[in-house]
Amino acid sequence: MGKKGGKKDSQLVLRLDKAERDAFVELCKELDTSAAREIRAFIRRFTEEHEKAQGKGE
Repeated sequence: MGKKGGKKDSQLVLRLDKAERDAFVELCKELDTSAAREIRAFIRRFTEEHEKAQGKGE
């Protein structure tokens, strides 16, 4: 996987329901984090779990 804290040079654009987005952003603010940080963490966990399941994370 990439370096932790390295320069981010790619974007992922997605469309989602405004109410869901607003609720997510508000919850992130309440938890003193950012939406981007939480989405990056989700992507990192998701790919690590699936690499392990496929035997690639060894």
